[in-house]
Amino acid sequence: MEQRLQKILAQAGIASRRLAEGLILEGRVTVNGEIAVIGRKTDPSQDYIKVDGKLISGPMLKGPGSVYLMFHKPRGVVTTLRDPEGRPAITDFLGGIKYRVFPVGRLDYYSDGLLLLTNDGDFANAILHPSRKIPKTYLLKIKGAVDEKSIGELRRGVKLEDGWTMPAKVKRIKESENNSWIEITIYEGKKRQVRRMLEKVGHPVIKLKRTAINGLKLRDLKPGEIRHLTHEELSVIRKEIGIERQSMVSNRQQKKK
Repeated sequence: MEQRLQKILAQAGIASRRLAEGLILEGRVTVNGEIAVIGRKTDPSQDYIKVDGKLISGPMLKGPGSVYLMFHKPRGVVTTLRDPEGRPAITDFLGGIKYRVFPVGRLDYYSDGLLLLTNDGDFANAILHPSRKIPKTYLLKIKGAVDEKSIGELRRGVKLEDGWTMPAKVKRIKESENNSWIEITIYEGKKRQVRRMLEKVGHPVIKLKRTAINGLKLRDLKPGEIRHLTHEELSVIRKEIGIERQSMVSNRQQKKK
């Protein structure tokens, strides 16, 4: 499926869309050997895309099958494959992974938790597309004692600068004199959405941890650890997002364990 080049670079974890546009304008991105231009659309599963001469997308990169990984992103790590500021990035944790993978969506620098990694563009696009309304669950520590008014606002939807959010599921976990812990599930992916929602209702986020995506749970995976999705996990999430094709690489590796 053809997409704008800067979107492909962002989804591959190369850079944000804004920085990706800069790479294109500087002539550092090529598609099938030709220097790319802003606005170009291409198919990452068919075309060979390079950044600074390094191949980042193309038919050969999937090898004999697709790879699906669960990663516990630690706080203080950027959700990209490299960072121009020299901060820790996802690639610092991929030493044992033989295939090139990219993150499905993002978690901000100060958040930790579940992040999916894959080399399957169709799978990533299905997870990220707004029409799928894929549930994502977060455990939050927030400032102040949260009341029913604030919880009600979150459950109905909050008006942000870029529009109303969809109704969220909210569950109280515990409270102290100065802070509260809640669990929230959202069904879309606006930039820094959860943090902005809580700021809007008067309870800024102190800590944020993503614990689940569409039924896939982080469980006891520790920060910095990574594992392949099981056959059962992959089957369930593929069914939910409407993609029935199964992984070859992940399935084979699961059978070896």
